Amino acid sequence: MSAIIPVAELGELVAGWIGAGKLVAAPVAVGDRLLYQQLASADQAVFDARRRPANSIKEFLFPRHEPLFRYRIEGRGIELSEVAPEEREQIVIGAKPCDAAALPILDLVFNWDFEDGFYTARRARTTVISLACAAEDEACFCTSVGLGPEDEAGSDAMLFDLGDGRFAVRAVTEKGKALFGERQAEPPAPRPGPEPKFDAARVGRYLASHFESPLWKELTLACLGCGACAYTCPTCHCFDMVDEGNAAGGVRVKNWDSCQFPLFTLHASGHNPRSVQPQRQRQRLFHKFVTYPQKFNAVLCTGCGNCERNCPAGLGVLAVLKAIDGEAMNQDAKEPVQA
Repeated sequence: MSAIIPVAELGELVAGWIGAGKLVAAPVAVGDRLLYQQLASADQAVFDARRRPANSIKEFLFPRHEPLFRYRIEGRGIELSEVAPEEREQIVIGAKPCDAAALPILDLVFNWDFEDGFYTARRARTTVISLACAAEDEACFCTSVGLGPEDEAGSDAMLFDLGDGRFAVRAVTEKGKALFGERQAEPPAPRPGPEPKFDAARVGRYLASHFESPLWKELTLACLGCGACAYTCPTCHCFDMVDEGNAAGGVRVKNWDSCQFPLFTLHASGHNPRSVQPQRQRQRLFHKFVTYPQKFNAVLCTGCGNCERNCPAGLGVLAVLKAIDGEAMNQDAKEPVQA
């Protein structure tokens, strides 16, 4: 197979994967937006390097609603039965590099002190083909968290739009080579991406020492607590486990949750340690830029900008991070220079 693939040939590949019984997901036009969705046919896929989907690919490895086991109650006895896992191979094609880069970040979370077998099984049978970015908007800040528009992190293969209806292919892993072969095409000159908008390390240092800063209320009071930021974020991974059923039985499931919801930290006593929205926003940013880096030596953010684009209040994290970075720089400028 040539390492330069016309879009028509790419569609034929996708059709072949679907025909072979693989679950294939790609950006799909839904109204005036793009959304990552499972494809029913190859012609649904939109390979546009200048646009990004409004959601993330995490839902194909970490579903919104995931059954863990079923149970049946008879008298005083409970019978448990396993839920058969989905065993189909799945391919995500056309993923933005900032979405693919979230997977190595999530790998650390779901394989930390306990291995999440549901996640790791999906991860093992998933191949990710990313599409290098040809443009960015004001919400993009991948370069501020150490990534870029052609970053290979989390990708098994990468496509580069040549601008003439053809794509250059770069196989990154053995999974990628299995789909596209060993040959590599020479991609176009690399793009620098957006100008860095803040210093992530400086932001983290400031956050760690300003837990009670009045900035939280000033900057995040507009938050509505809707959870759109967390649900469309590639790296947010909060979940709850609940039993769904009746007196005869049911199923225990893992559902997405968010630290932005008031119920997330509500105690049975009625006490809520994060009772107002600025405290919840503080928690989210602390997790991303202080807690996670301390534990895993990486930032829990890929700079995709989904939180800003999807926020009904126009908030997101970027404006807050830029303001905090400005405060940190002012503080550094005021501190005496050590001899």
